[in-house]
Amino acid sequence: MSESKSAAQQALKSANVRAGSAENVMPFQKYQAFEPVSLDDRLWPGNTIQHAPRWCSVDLRDGNQALIDPMTVDEKLRMWELLLGVGLIEMEVGFPAASQSDFDFLRRIIEGDLIPDGVTIQVLCQARQALISRTVEALEGASNVIFHLYNSTSTLQRRVVFGMDRAGIIDLAVSGTHMVKEGLKALSKANITFEYSPESFTGTELDFAVEISAAVADAWGASADKPMIVNLPSTVEMATPNVYADQIEWFIRNFPGRERVIVSLHTHNDRGTGIAATELALMAGAQRVEGTLFGNGERTGNCDLVTMGMNMFSQGIDPQLDFRNMKHIRTTVEEINKLAVHERHPYAGDLVFTAFSGSHQDAIKKGMSSLEGGLWEVPYLPIDPADVGSSYKETVRVNSQSGKGGVGFILEEIHGITLPREMLVEFSQRIQFMAEEFKREIQPGEIFEALLDEYVSDSGPFRLLDYDLSKDDSDLQLCFATIEAAEQKLELKGAGSGPIAAFINGLVDTLNEPLNILEYHEHALSGDKDAEAICLLAIDNADSTKCYGIGLSSNTITASLQAVISAMNRRWRT
Repeated sequence: MSESKSAAQQALKSANVRAGSAENVMPFQKYQAFEPVSLDDRLWPGNTIQHAPRWCSVDLRDGNQALIDPMTVDEKLRMWELLLGVGLIEMEVGFPAASQSDFDFLRRIIEGDLIPDGVTIQVLCQARQALISRTVEALEGASNVIFHLYNSTSTLQRRVVFGMDRAGIIDLAVSGTHMVKEGLKALSKANITFEYSPESFTGTELDFAVEISAAVADAWGASADKPMIVNLPSTVEMATPNVYADQIEWFIRNFPGRERVIVSLHTHNDRGTGIAATELALMAGAQRVEGTLFGNGERTGNCDLVTMGMNMFSQGIDPQLDFRNMKHIRTTVEEINKLAVHERHPYAGDLVFTAFSGSHQDAIKKGMSSLEGGLWEVPYLPIDPADVGSSYKETVRVNSQSGKGGVGFILEEIHGITLPREMLVEFSQRIQFMAEEFKREIQPGEIFEALLDEYVSDSGPFRLLDYDLSKDDSDLQLCFATIEAAEQKLELKGAGSGPIAAFINGLVDTLNEPLNILEYHEHALSGDKDAEAICLLAIDNADSTKCYGIGLSSNTITASLQAVISAMNRRWRT
């Protein structure tokens, strides 16, 4: 019995044991389903996202605290510059009362006049007097500030962490708001926006989330003319995205004085649906999104601003963020965070526009050929790779799963060679064999070299040694050539309407065998004046099939005659 067969049988046996024994089943009884929201008349499923939300990057705070090696001040400055380049105008820059490097970075961008006009910095703080005072000290000289206060409100945190009832948690939030309001009087020249987060909102009773947020809004004095931000974080993702959307819609419907707050989202990705939850919550009426580039954050990460913005872009919505140089954005974030962005990461990974499947490659090739007008409509490519700094030439790669479409696409788009269909079908079998033999991807250069190796044939019985062209009195083309046939030199003379026809007629007369050109194609391999020419042609076989040959030369006529010799040699070999 083979080793692989034995392993498969053992796996099947183990599966049968697990199915029949309670001792081998995962302990799912430890967990309970999340209770859905009672909202039978929900409106969000019929809504669509029509415009970009207010974006806020938390890379420098939430993202930074999740790194194995937190950013240095210089690395934070580099991230700051990248975020500005992307077009973000609200950024949570740190927790200056809890981190000296956050404090130092904040002072650096303020004192160095590195905050452009119209950009707002956001700082995080807890409701403690010493922390508030330290934060105000860090903000001295700033023009536009969001002061972000939070406290945990979930039933679990109230019971396990704080041992407090609802009234105690509300008192903590309201007294903290008053402390912030008083402390910020020292920043009289700054434009201040207050933000409050009932942390672990998704694990908080909805009526309590509304009650505590309304109490904070009252304490702050929020109004329609000067609204505050109420940020409703999915601190730990606990249910399906539709439940989060229900929670947001319920909160918005029941919040007293809705116009005095901007509802903000801050999702995490514990269930792998942080982006979906954010999108549905925007449909439910939220106006603002906090997240990070590529979703870096605690545990499984935050909402990914890149994917969110590009999802909108793919639907014809201006994301108000600039991802045209995606590779630069990705590599910069990777260098600063010291975390790799996955090859399959939406819109940004190395492989996201790549097709290995033969049917996919064929559809992409046909889609690219049929583009017309201003709309992008190509199978398997939701956006034009060029829009994020990639190239459609990189979308097709060839391995053992590929077919003729991929081979043809690479030859055409990278090397400028269009193979006739029958030749492409024939040649793609050679590439399939190579991929299976090498057990890896076949590179574009290797495909080109394999094409020449297969169809440029001067090792058979025939070789072109020399030729000369002239015209007779009637302007008929004459070809005088020297060829080698089975190690014998033969002189031939032919006449025809052009050089190739004259050469063919000379071969037929000299060799006394039929020779017909069935197809002829030529291409220039580069765009300059010294471009090398490649000629592809087919001659007939005895069985009525075609035999292809290639000639390569800086002279088009020489390439054509060499292609005839290559085809003859290949026909002789078969």
